[in-house]
Amino acid sequence: MSDVQHQPSQQRFVIYHEGDEALLAYRLFSNGGIPAIDFTSTYVPPEFRGQGLAEKLVRTGLKWAKAQGYELHASCWYVAKFIR
Repeated sequence: MSDVQHQPSQQRFVIYHEGDEALLAYRLFSNGGIPAIDFTSTYVPPEFRGQGLAEKLVRTGLKWAKAQGYELHASCWYVAKFIR
């Protein structure tokens, strides 16, 4: 399993694993002038679920977003569990 890679031009974090990819997608926006991020979805291929890949992606994405000073939002139910 590779480390989490940030691909800002595609607005996503990715882990490449055995020729496939798990990902955390986001979109940046302004919430009344406040820089904000919405984590829109996570995806892990079925054969790699239960190995902690989604959690690793989310924790990495949230750490980055907080360091950037973004207001956090989560359309994705899985990410929402981490920011409540």
